Amino acid sequence: MTSLHKVPIGKTVTVTKILGFGAVKRRIMDMGITKGTPVTIRKTAPLGDPLEISVRGYELSIRKADAKNILVE
Repeated sequence: MTSLHKVPIGKTVTVTKILGFGAVKRRIMDMGITKGTPVTIRKTAPLGDPLEISVRGYELSIRKADAKNILVE
């Protein structure tokens, strides 16, 4: 397992676990990122933050700090 922020552009991975607690975890789950969901890294900003991902048929920008809390395989 690795965190989402380490996945190369263009690769599709599956969410295995969401770290964190309380509002942070709830916000990530409310965006549609839940266990077992496939996620594709679309692109990154020039300085690496934020990441643009494709999840459940839509594009989503997520901060690198939040991507570190999402474990994938």
